Amino acid sequence: MPVTIYTADDSRAEIAWLCGDDWNLPAQVSALEAWLAQNSAALTNARYIADIGFSVRSDATGGGAAISPEMMRSMSDLGITLFLSEYPATQDAREQSRPKA
Repeated sequence: MPVTIYTADDSRAEIAWLCGDDWNLPAQVSALEAWLAQNSAALTNARYIADIGFSVRSDATGGGAAISPEMMRSMSDLGITLFLSEYPATQDAREQSRPKA
């Protein structure tokens, strides 16, 4: 799933898909922040969802992603709700979470 941005209305129309198969939370947060900086002007003020699908790193000992105040402000201004969807670290579980084309 990594990062999917879609409308929060009944259509759930997909706006963007970021990070391909990168399930690393810090990389996804960074990609979402960059995407917001580049694309926020093109979005109308509406209701959106940014869903970050991630797996916990097997070597994690603390730390991780940080969401900056600027990123939170941008999401708030655009009406974006952030979902953090944790998935098991198995390849099968990751494949099952991918949207069907």
